[in-house]
Amino acid sequence: MIYLDQAASSFPKPPEVVQAMTEAITEYGANPGRGGHALSKRADDTIRRTREQLAAFFGFDLPDRVCFTSNATSALNQAIKGFPFVEGDHVLTTSFEHNSVRRPLEYMKKTTGIVIDYVNTGESEWFDLEAFKSNITDQTKMIVITHGSNLTGKKLPLDVIGAVARQKQIPFLVDASQTAGVLPIHMKEMNIDMLAFPGHKGLLGPQGTGVLIVGEGIELTPLHHGGTGSRSELIDQPDLLPERLESGTLNTPGIAGLLAGLEAVKRMGLDTISEHEDRLVSQLINGLKKIDFVHIYGPEHDRLGVVPFTIAGIDSQEIAIILDQHYNIAVRAGLHCTPLGHESIGTIEHGTVRLSVGPYNTKEEIEKVIRAIAQIVEGYFG
Repeated sequence: MIYLDQAASSFPKPPEVVQAMTEAITEYGANPGRGGHALSKRADDTIRRTREQLAAFFGFDLPDRVCFTSNATSALNQAIKGFPFVEGDHVLTTSFEHNSVRRPLEYMKKTTGIVIDYVNTGESEWFDLEAFKSNITDQTKMIVITHGSNLTGKKLPLDVIGAVARQKQIPFLVDASQTAGVLPIHMKEMNIDMLAFPGHKGLLGPQGTGVLIVGEGIELTPLHHGGTGSRSELIDQPDLLPERLESGTLNTPGIAGLLAGLEAVKRMGLDTISEHEDRLVSQLINGLKKIDFVHIYGPEHDRLGVVPFTIAGIDSQEIAIILDQHYNIAVRAGLHCTPLGHESIGTIEHGTVRLSVGPYNTKEEIEKVIRAIAQIVEGYFG
């Protein structure tokens, strides 16, 4: 199988991720922070070390404000639904946001009465800062952006947007689902107030892991209430992080795997990973451009490892099925949970086929994919 669905979930995982998760299950499968015995302490130590390593990796000084969730969607829901919005508050975001941002925002619009602006930042690598800034109002209480589009691969300049947010004292929430573990992110230098990301994509960890890092001065109402392992005498949820946002037993095996994935990413190096993906994307784009009836979307240069395309007259789902069943190539077809993004690029009716690469894909695999797509076109159009 040639796996080109890395934007959905990275595969394969580093061997050390499997080893770390196996050890957690077989050697210290106790409840972290819920007991004073040796196994509980070892589990708690794994959680603590992962918080510290993630904080350091993302340029953040307060590990206790690194909060674990089940995925990036849970993290984004906590950040948006837990924020103290009131009726009339304004949120500025983009048309390329995933539904894990759009749907919580629309929920807050219905239930709280917030106002939302979805700015179309375009397909090219250029970002119109002045046009984006022109949508900021006196009522803007949050700026929410995806660092990189899961549809077109476009990157947004966190440092530039963060500087504007800080100047205007607007909380800045970043969805790093496609970029954590691929591009450098430094929360302090980029003025990021909240950072949400999954463990199972660029960080090479397992599914069922996610993180919300909450900057100082940001107070969120927890979406879940319950046992936290501390201050059990309180009727209300504890005030201190991370306990305030972490009710219930944490996913220790998953977090152990996330730590191992993070360490693998650091050993490979972000520059090495990014450069490798850039080469594969260039190879893909150059190859697909030579095939008649194929249309590629997104920036010409400086994009993530994501290449969406369509073939004139052929449904995107049909293309994905052919690639899977006849060529043993795994891709993603459809709307990719970002319908506004498809409206922006004109593909809302039929979606696109998305090819997404990762650190373990090879140029030989990419060449096979290009040949397969060329054969599909030849089979349909002769």
